[in-house]
Amino acid sequence: MLNRFFEITGYAFADSVNPCAIAVLTMVLMTILIQNPGKRKKVLYGGFAFISAVFIGYMVYAGILYQFFRSISGFFADNSKNFKIIFGALALVLGGLNIKDFFHYKKGGIATEMPIFLRPKVKKVIERATSPKGAFVIGFLVTLFLLPCTAGPLILATGRLSDLTITQVIPWLTYYTLIFVLPMLIIVGLIYYGFSKVDEVSGWKERNIRRLHLVAGILLFLVGVALLMGWL
Repeated sequence: MLNRFFEITGYAFADSVNPCAIAVLTMVLMTILIQNPGKRKKVLYGGFAFISAVFIGYMVYAGILYQFFRSISGFFADNSKNFKIIFGALALVLGGLNIKDFFHYKKGGIATEMPIFLRPKVKKVIERATSPKGAFVIGFLVTLFLLPCTAGPLILATGRLSDLTITQVIPWLTYYTLIFVLPMLIIVGLIYYGFSKVDEVSGWKERNIRRLHLVAGILLFLVGVALLMGWL
């Protein structure tokens, strides 16, 4: 139980510091601010609406992945050692790709950031989020665009949880998704209470994008090593 907790927590925090989600949230908040100048409550409600939609959408995708792994869990049950090796190796690869982005950063990195060709499409979708209701609807659509850069840790987590029943896995998936949206909740709170501005958060993300990849990479790399060494 404790080993599973540390493993899922590692995946979730690695996913939560992904620059993609932070960038998309700041774009949504900036759009709402432009349309509603000086109305901080609109930013608060819009931010929470967007995050709620992302939370629900991510839970749905996590459930789909869980069902997929559950459907082939018989194979994994007979090859549990190989299963750990495969997922440990995948964690190392994803961790290595993120660490690479710290030393040799390039926008739209494979499995670490949103592909360049998707970004104009996302921007067009987000420009419609001028109200909390719009932010909620846009949140569902944007979650699809986030998957190319955030799905890696989620795939690893749901694969490792596939031995649980549906009633057992729901609390784990909820816990994972809450950690995933935690930085977004903090950002909305900081902006609403005046501790920061949207453009300052966006600027901070740009200045620290390499470090965010490094943190995610180290977390995934450590989980991968722990799996391969049999510590988890």
